[in-house]
Amino acid sequence: MPGDVASSRSAGIHNSAGDPDALVGLAYQLGASELVVAADDRRGLPVDQLLHCKLAGIKVIDFLDFWERETRTVDLEALKPSWFFYSDGFRCGPVGEFLKRAFDIVASSSLLVLTLPLLALTACAIKLESGGPILYRQTRVGLHGRVFTILKLRSMRVDAETDGRPRWAAQGDPRITRVGSIIRKLRIDELAQILNVLRGDMSFVGPRPERPFFVAELTKAIPYYAERHWVRPGITGWAQINFPYGASLEDARRKLTYDLYYVKNRGIFLDALILLQTARVIFWNQGAR
Repeated sequence: MPGDVASSRSAGIHNSAGDPDALVGLAYQLGASELVVAADDRRGLPVDQLLHCKLAGIKVIDFLDFWERETRTVDLEALKPSWFFYSDGFRCGPVGEFLKRAFDIVASSSLLVLTLPLLALTACAIKLESGGPILYRQTRVGLHGRVFTILKLRSMRVDAETDGRPRWAAQGDPRITRVGSIIRKLRIDELAQILNVLRGDMSFVGPRPERPFFVAELTKAIPYYAERHWVRPGITGWAQINFPYGASLEDARRKLTYDLYYVKNRGIFLDALILLQTARVIFWNQGAR
C-alpha cells in the first residue's frame, strides 16, 4: 500500500472495536489520507470507526474502486453484481454514442481512401503467393451478443482450419503465410475491418470481438464475460494496448479485466488515449501474431 493509504485488513481495527476514534488515531499515526476497505464480509465492518474517519476528512474508498484507479483494470476475484449497480461510471448515453458513431464514420471513410493503394498492393501480394480469396471472413460476436461477419485481409493458408475446429493463433503459427506474417506484424490485415466500422458492426475502439465458439466457452468459465458485449466491439481497445496477444483461458480472463474497465469508463477522452497508444504499439511492432 502507498504511504498515505491504510487498509482495513491490516490496520488491526477489530482489536479496538470499542473505541470509535481508534481508526482515526491510527490513520493519523500512519499519516494516511485514504482508507481502503477490503472486507470479504461487510457485516463485520466497524461502521462507527469508518464514519469518524470520513467526518475527520480521511477518504474512505472501496477496494474495487481503489484497484481500478491504481491499475486501470477490474479485479474479477473481488467483483460482485453490486459493483455494476452502485459504482460510478457507465455514463455513455445517446449523445456520447452519437458522437462516437459520427467519429467512426468520418474516420473510417477517410482512412479507407488514404489506404486504398496499400490495400490494393496487399491484395495482389496475397493472390500471387497463395491464390484463393483475398478477404478472410469469420463470424464474431458483437454488440448485445449479435453475430456478424468480420473481414480481414487473409494472412493464413486457405486450409488453415480444414477440420472445422476453431483455434487461437499461436506464436510462430505455421498456418500463417509469408505475406501474412508481414501484414500481421504491420497490422495491415486489420484494415479490412474499416468496412465493418462503416457498416456499424464495429467501432474503432472497443473490446475485440471473439468467435461464437470461444464466447460460449469463456462465458461458462469466466464470470461477467458476457458483459463486455454491452459495447460495440472495436478494431483496437484498452486490452489490446495493455496486454499482449493472448491465446488461453487465463489470457482471456486477464484481458477481461481491461475490457470491463473500458465498458465502465468509455468516453471520448479514453478513446483518444487508446488510439494514440495504438499508434505507438503499431510503430514498435508489439503484440502481433
